[in-house]
Amino acid sequence: MRLNQLHDKPGARKARTRVGRGIGSGHGKTAGRGMKGQKSRSGVALKGFEGGQMPIHRRLPKRGFNNIHGARFSEIGLARLQDAIDKKMLDASKPITEAVLKESGVITHLRDGVRVLGNGEIKAKVTLEVAGATASAVAAIEAAGGTVTATRPKRERAVPPAAKTATGDGAAAADAPAAEAPGAGEDAAASESGEPED
Repeated sequence: MRLNQLHDKPGARKARTRVGRGIGSGHGKTAGRGMKGQKSRSGVALKGFEGGQMPIHRRLPKRGFNNIHGARFSEIGLARLQDAIDKKMLDASKPITEAVLKESGVITHLRDGVRVLGNGEIKAKVTLEVAGATASAVAAIEAAGGTVTATRPKRERAVPPAAKTATGDGAAAADAPAAEAPGAGEDAAASESGEPED
């Protein structure tokens, strides 16, 4: 056996069909496109066209939206963290930050931060400083003796103005006694004494 004797099995490589190369090939002249018509011309793409019938991408309803203000996180599981520690890619004795995860090759992109998921198990005692983590991930890390510091805590949801009025300022205003109009007390005292008004 020599290098020049190496070859694929028969039928493993099939030659590309060359169209438009004479009538003897069976794919000459019109090159398999038929005669005339829009689809026989070059530069025509009728993707999604169903002959005038309402296409499927317009028959189906829209759903959801894309949040332009939403954050995109790089996710990493507990099993991946433990595997990286076992392979000496991460040093569990030092704080593990997002920059350390990127430099060690555990994650590829930082995006808007790193979020730790609770899938898998972790046995090492680690100190994590990441954008966020799920409740199950925090519980598992703390059970192993480690800590998690969220560098990007969740934002509190804004309270609608109607709810503020019902729970805060409106309730306080209802509990406070109504302010008396100027001179109201004097008029009441005069009417009780029977003195004529000027």
